[in-house]
Amino acid sequence: MTDKIVVLTTCSSASEAEALARRVVGAGMAACVSVIPQIRSFYRWKGEIENAEEWQLVIKTSREKFDALRTLLETAHSYDLPELLALPIIDGSPNYLAWLDNELKPADDA
Repeated sequence: MTDKIVVLTTCSSASEAEALARRVVGAGMAACVSVIPQIRSFYRWKGEIENAEEWQLVIKTSREKFDALRTLLETAHSYDLPELLALPIIDGSPNYLAWLDNELKPADDA
């Protein structure tokens, strides 16, 4: 088991997804954010079954950075209740995990 996680969230537009991705990486809260365009989500909201076109963000980060990332996403997101799910990265390519480590270091440690 590593200390790395993948955080999932969705957005209602390509522009919001790009803005959040740039902000998260720029703030050093993620090494990489992949944006998956135009997914269709079905969900229950206020007693009704809804569906919407969304953009999925796949955020590669560490457990240590999650609280700050969650705070940033909750304040910057357009949704009243944004999806924020952290999934553990059990293992991975040693070279990729080393790259994540390097990218997630504070700027003064890099």
